[in-house]
Amino acid sequence: MRESTEALIVQADGTVLLDTAHPQADELAERLSRFADLVKSPGPLQVYRMTPLSLWNAAETGETEDGVLDFLDAYSRYGLHANTERLVAEAFRRHGLLKLSEIGGKLRLEASERGWLERTLAGRAELADLPREERPDGSWSLRREDRGVWKQRLLRLGYPVRDLAGYHRGRELPVSLRHTSRSGRPLTLRDYQLQAADAFLSGERGTDGSGVVVLPCGAGKTIVGLAVMAKLRCETLILTASATSVRQWKRELLDKTDLQEDDIGEYDGDRKEVRPVTIATYQILTHRRSKTGGFSHMSLFSGRDWGLIVYDEVHLLPAPVFRATADIQATRRLGLTATLVREDGCEEDVYSLIGPKRFELPWRRLEAEGWIAEVQCRELRVPMPEPERQRYLGAGLREQFRLASVNPAKQPVVDRLLERHRRDRVLVIGQYLDQLRELSDRLKAPFISGSMPQEEREKLYEAFRDGREPVLVVSKVANFAVDLPDANALIQVSGSYGSRQEEAQRLGRLLRPKPDGRPASFYSVVTRDTREQEFSANRRLFLLEQGYRYEVEG
Repeated sequence: MRESTEALIVQADGTVLLDTAHPQADELAERLSRFADLVKSPGPLQVYRMTPLSLWNAAETGETEDGVLDFLDAYSRYGLHANTERLVAEAFRRHGLLKLSEIGGKLRLEASERGWLERTLAGRAELADLPREERPDGSWSLRREDRGVWKQRLLRLGYPVRDLAGYHRGRELPVSLRHTSRSGRPLTLRDYQLQAADAFLSGERGTDGSGVVVLPCGAGKTIVGLAVMAKLRCETLILTASATSVRQWKRELLDKTDLQEDDIGEYDGDRKEVRPVTIATYQILTHRRSKTGGFSHMSLFSGRDWGLIVYDEVHLLPAPVFRATADIQATRRLGLTATLVREDGCEEDVYSLIGPKRFELPWRRLEAEGWIAEVQCRELRVPMPEPERQRYLGAGLREQFRLASVNPAKQPVVDRLLERHRRDRVLVIGQYLDQLRELSDRLKAPFISGSMPQEEREKLYEAFRDGREPVLVVSKVANFAVDLPDANALIQVSGSYGSRQEEAQRLGRLLRPKPDGRPASFYSVVTRDTREQEFSANRRLFLLEQGYRYEVEG
């Protein structure tokens, strides 16, 4: 048996336990997170799990079977079980097994092992409705319009496809990045932003135009998108999460590229402009007049000859947009996100239809290099007053979570935190509107919700930026794509159950580097010994994986 000082316990099912007390724990966690997902953090251990998808994404970013197994073996307390070695080996074998290419106007699906397609896939009911024709060399000829469906279904069967069928050019659009932004600042891409754009565009022939770039909020994902546009020089459709984000993309395009106002269209609830660069919301694409009616605006995908589609906040992509994306696999697709975590379990659809992970940098590495702000995370646990406790004990599970979330004992805690940060710019954010309205009245601070007109929201965001409103109370409408670079404290009073992506996005509101270099503060106020505390433990998982540590008080 090995020395017990090694940090990892690797189990036969692909689970890996990391001892967080080990002197190299942070370094090992960063390496481990490249090919495994953090699923629990009980006490002094972090529990990771290797899955075929996590290993396939790792393979796309340069990890190898030997590299993964050598790392696990070097730090494993008890060595590796043969089942673990088989799991890793099989995932990497399947990653290179199937290849899709285009020959003579048709798609060709081939396997690295001759005869494998007929032996393994010919009788699968999941593929029975998809036309195919066997070729003399054992490959299959497929219809071009089924490209996305084949990739999606094969991945669900456990077989990722290397898509080398290439992309059409799209209508040309001369667009370049400016050397100096229109706001007067020199415009120089950071090394990692250039690397991210190159990783998307410099893959094997045919793969150089689909995939996901993973960077934290505040690290400049939008700039990566602009750099890709400037290299491809084609008409582009940008899809994003909110009308606020539409405006921010437009501001960035006008500030940092040579595009003019007339080149850029906004396509949302207020405007329906289709131009060489069009920025639309996911909400408008999934709008329909009735539950059984068709999607009114999905034709935007074919509205022009797009050469590139950018999926901002790709982890929020709605299911109908996945279905539309399956039909446009010949168009280059760039996904941008701070986290590949999806609460609906559709990570496989991102991989098969948008593309695999092409580039990722750990958050704490960017923090160490000064590109994003240092953030101190604290969970503040408060008791539940006795009358509310009795109601809580008699309630159903869903109501218990709501009662714990809106616990009135949180209000004095928010008061104390605001006193501590009275010279700072503070966001108070939550899930329940009645709770937020009460806090807004109590704090005499403006309240922003989804029902507020976009123009009024923008005015309040601007007042926050220039210091006229140092405190904003905001609903989940501010989870995504709100550019408030001076925010240096955030108080979370309630959230969407155990949503890891929401926790990451909310912390992301603080990641713009601060002029004075001070750390930002992220507080999560949680009712002790309730379902909210249980869900809070799950919410933290993604950020723990990125190297953040939560101090717990109370």
